[in-house]
Amino acid sequence: MAARGSYAKGVARREEILESALDVIGRKGYQNASLKEIAEVVGVTPAALLHYFGSKEELFTAVLRKRDEHDGLEPSVLDAQDAVEGFLEVIRHNTQVPGLVALFSRLSVDAADPAHPAHDYFLERSERLRSTIAESFSSEQQRTTLDPDTLARIIQAASDGLQLQWMIDPTVDMPGIMAALIDALQPAAAKTTD
Repeated sequence: MAARGSYAKGVARREEILESALDVIGRKGYQNASLKEIAEVVGVTPAALLHYFGSKEELFTAVLRKRDEHDGLEPSVLDAQDAVEGFLEVIRHNTQVPGLVALFSRLSVDAADPAHPAHDYFLERSERLRSTIAESFSSEQQRTTLDPDTLARIIQAASDGLQLQWMIDPTVDMPGIMAALIDALQPAAAKTTD
């Protein structure tokens, strides 16, 4: 019985660490958020953080998973219009948390190495995102000359590229540009039925 209570406390502490790290990185930025500061917010030592996550990279990967959990963009529960609006809402939200955008961008480059702790996360996340986008363009009314999977890759590539442009120049209107791109990619028949 004690093991269950101990396990539950460990899970709760891990969640507390993730929520605190999300907040600190969102406010201070990826480069300005130290393990020491995150640990202080939670009331543990940096060594305790590594006890729960193994490494700084594993902590940051778990932070991105937690961020995705908060965003809640799942294809099984969203219709085509809700999926597009949900995707644009995530992009709008990203403009409020530049530290998390920087973390995502930095880790995505590092995760190109198959041995990096975030490699599988980025593969899985990309597949989920493309699946959501492809599904929103797969109905008869939404069909374009491009197949939905190709279209999803183009939208994902544009979104990732816009994030980089926005990090360099915060005046870039990420949600506006993505909305215009998605609108341009929708066939005329789908636009008249909205």
